[in-house]
Amino acid sequence: MSDIIPPADGTLNSVNGNGADAPAPPLLLNLQYTRDLSFEVPGAPEIFTTLREQPRIDLALDVQARPLPGGNIYEVSLQIRADAKVNEVVCFIAELVYCGIFTVNVPQESLEPLLLVECPRLLFPFARNILADVTRDGGFPPVLLAPIDFVALWQSRRGQGAPQVANA
Repeated sequence: MSDIIPPADGTLNSVNGNGADAPAPPLLLNLQYTRDLSFEVPGAPEIFTTLREQPRIDLALDVQARPLPGGNIYEVSLQIRADAKVNEVVCFIAELVYCGIFTVNVPQESLEPLLLVECPRLLFPFARNILADVTRDGGFPPVLLAPIDFVALWQSRRGQGAPQVANA
């Protein structure tokens, strides 16, 4: 086992080994988690014996961001709802709220697009897998979400005048 000997000036070198502090990254994903997951099959078990065609899936997606205590830390939530129906008969309802805690080091004018475009883009593959697994495990074909254009989603919300990032 080797001993770590600090420099004579009492400072410790940074991770990059040159003694200089590295600049903070603009975006850091600290943690991701499932906040809420719900899967309902209101017509079970009859729906499984009477279902003869692929259900129509109606999807709703929303992205929210809110600041957390500590300055430049935000929670971003990706909310997905999938309603499956055949001839107005509900096959299943799946709801997922998948979140990430991000540290953001960008100027204020870049904050909104970073939180509402880049952050959900990082969370999406994980949320997509959870939704596919829960629908498959629920006895239905997996719901495989196509890639989402978060830039277009953000721009359409801006056009509607919706508030994007909650203020503390």
